[in-house]
Amino acid sequence: MEVEVKLRLANAEAHRHVTTLLSPFHVITHRQHNLFFDGADSELSSRRAILRLRFYGDDERCVVSLKAKAVIVNGVSRVEEDEEDLDPKVGRDCVAEPGKLGLVESRILGRVKEEFGVVGENGFLGLGGFKNVRSVYDWKGLKLEVDETDFDFGTLFEIECESADPEEAKRILEKFLKENGIDYSYSVVSKFAIFRSGKLP
Repeated sequence: MEVEVKLRLANAEAHRHVTTLLSPFHVITHRQHNLFFDGADSELSSRRAILRLRFYGDDERCVVSLKAKAVIVNGVSRVEEDEEDLDPKVGRDCVAEPGKLGLVESRILGRVKEEFGVVGENGFLGLGGFKNVRSVYDWKGLKLEVDETDFDFGTLFEIECESADPEEAKRILEKFLKENGIDYSYSVVSKFAIFRSGKLP
């Protein structure tokens, strides 16, 4: 179970303010391309699950993830997540032809076949996706991920923080944002849900 604090930043100015304040604690910035897949008969989405391929930078890395039963309450997200690395070239081939996902040797894709019944070359459907710039910071014992997510219909700014004690992490983060006059709110839906809705919340 992945448990994360998710706080939405109001706008680009708030994002710039946060990244400036956190700059001494910057670890790395990832350029990500997230692409999503379902079964041709909605076998995954009908059971609140989704398959994602995430490419990093110029395809130096690809991670396949199966996410299920996501719930966000008061800015804390809980989701069942399983992931593993995939050869980026294989990943790109699957983006071009989603049916190839059914032929890839992968523990996670094996789970998709066995648990959700997505099989055969016509079994997978590409849903599209979005790009994200994720700046990672090591701050006060927390790993903060500050995202700038580009959808076709607008840009979302968000702070994520995975934590075993999300309420404490949220308290520390909210104190930081309030003390610095940064406009924020609790995230209420996932980036994937925003992508599927076709509009910013």
